Amino acid sequence: MLATANLNQQNRNEIAPEKVLKQIQTALDENKAEDLVVIDLEGRSSLADYMVIGSGRSSTHVNALTDHVERQLKKIKAPVFSVSGKNNGDWVLVDAGDVIVHLFRPEVRDFYQLEKMWQQNFDQLAEA
Repeated sequence: MLATANLNQQNRNEIAPEKVLKQIQTALDENKAEDLVVIDLEGRSSLADYMVIGSGRSSTHVNALTDHVERQLKKIKAPVFSVSGKNNGDWVLVDAGDVIVHLFRPEVRDFYQLEKMWQQNFDQLAEA
């Protein structure tokens, strides 16, 4: 188990987060993801360096966006550690190590307001 943890950490550091982010943005732009938002988490969270949030017009579109992100990351040999939520396509999370991708149907994104939550938390921390 320890060897697996070390290998995962090693893979996370092989490709610059900025390169992974650029590849993800390109994949989402090419496939017409809507309302893309990138949140810079570097120095603010140990979770990841960047969070990308985008919408697809339908569950089918969200799943197609996810597939394209996975293919594009594979091209640059960037690891995809997990993909969650692809079965229903309402909210899919792609863990690419230093970049976390959230893809939503518009109604689901509006309900959870993930980017608002993260921005609000950062604003509150800055005030403290």
